[in-house]
Amino acid sequence: MKEVILSLITGMVVGFLFTLFRLPIPAPPALAGISGIIGVYLGMKVFQWISYFWK
Repeated sequence: MKEVILSLITGMVVGFLFTLFRLPIPAPPALAGISGIIGVYLGMKVFQWISYFWK
């Protein structure tokens, strides 16, 4: 849970600074970004599941 909170705080600070300096936000649009994160996580889980059977 600590990692989630630190990640959220870091993201908020980065978003604040990028907006302060009028830079484009370094993230894709909301739904596409969330979908990408979920896809990366699921890909990792599928690999772990498949690699379990290779041993």
